[in-house]
Amino acid sequence: MPLVYQQNINAGTKIAVWHITEAEDFFAAIPLQKTITHPQKRLQHLAGRFLLREMYPDFPLALIKIADTRKPFLEDEAYHFSISHCRDYAAVLISRSQRAGVDIEKISEKIGSILHKFLTAEESFLMPRGAIEKTATLFWSVKESIYKWQGTGGTDFKEHIRIEKFTGQLDEGVVHCIFNNSISLKVHYLFFNGNFLTWVLSDH
Repeated sequence: MPLVYQQNINAGTKIAVWHITEAEDFFAAIPLQKTITHPQKRLQHLAGRFLLREMYPDFPLALIKIADTRKPFLEDEAYHFSISHCRDYAAVLISRSQRAGVDIEKISEKIGSILHKFLTAEESFLMPRGAIEKTATLFWSVKESIYKWQGTGGTDFKEHIRIEKFTGQLDEGVVHCIFNNSISLKVHYLFFNGNFLTWVLSDH
């Protein structure tokens, strides 16, 4: 079973990463709620929902709705959850009581060329020399997690999400952020197999 990472964050919250190595028929019991023609995207979709059920066997997959922002949700909020896919990985963060956002990103050379689009000059100064590409991928993933946590759209990465500092090593730690100049958020991160996994929870 390619469950490559799992953590029980607290009594009601779990995070997990699945390495997708299976053929599509492995996920035959998972409902495909929309038409997806691209084979890899279909596998990612199925693997994410499979992982929700792996973490919580009673997770009501058939009741998942998709917001205009493409965020999946449950109307009764029995679970707060977030799903992310990157190539052959799927990640989920599920909580019974806290708003959740998760992202998984492969280190990309291209991200260095768009720093000005999602980081301020002050945020760029936080990146250690010799690790620009890796840190840039981390910061992008951090802001993606917050975007998914916010969930209602209209969020500009550069204007509304400010990275203040990060604590820990570059492979694991916490990024401290301010959302909309008012909400402090701690985004946890872990680097493994060339990917950054980032996640954020709050009671807001």
